[in-house]
Amino acid sequence: MEATKNKGELDALLDVKRKEGIAKYSEEKNQIYTEGIAAVATSGILDKAINVGDKAPNFNLKNALNESVSLYNELEKGPVVLTWYRGGWCPYCNITLQYLQQKLPAFKKAGATLIALTPELPDNSLSTSEKNKLEFTVLSDVGNTVGKEYGVVFKLTNEVASIYEAAFGLNEKNGDESNELPLAATYVIDVNGIIQYAFLDADYRERAELTEIIAALKKRK
Repeated sequence: MEATKNKGELDALLDVKRKEGIAKYSEEKNQIYTEGIAAVATSGILDKAINVGDKAPNFNLKNALNESVSLYNELEKGPVVLTWYRGGWCPYCNITLQYLQQKLPAFKKAGATLIALTPELPDNSLSTSEKNKLEFTVLSDVGNTVGKEYGVVFKLTNEVASIYEAAFGLNEKNGDESNELPLAATYVIDVNGIIQYAFLDADYRERAELTEIIAALKKRK
């Protein structure tokens, strides 16, 4: 079951981009994107992804400085907010990353570490971090290895994949031809590795609201 959407500050920012996209794209392209979202919704991924009460699988990934980051090591310091973004090419992801950066003091005040995962190759994830001036950890989950353990990875429809490949070269960005992407999922994981909050949505234009994340963190105190 996905978290209840709480329309808030981030959603207002994303809504501007949603309306821009609908106005900018042709009717055919908008239809392809709508069908792509529907395909994710009917794939069963929202039911299969790990959810509240589940144990979060550990992972070890390299950060931009080529240092190994372990989820369970981070949990020894406090709870972790784990979020996925599709790539630096995604305008909704960039809006969300910039917003999270602005709100980083709220995560720190709650004693939590924010970690973002992306299937993009390290050079591309580093570029995204630098472009958005991110001060939280961004990790490249090449091949969506961790994403698959969490059950948040899906395959794009052929039509959407073709648009992405022509527009910005998705396969080169991710270093493979799988045409697989993660949901824009967000989890709050407590110090015992148990998921206390899960935001799962088939629509990549929807993202977890800060108020819900912070509420989940405070609930554990």
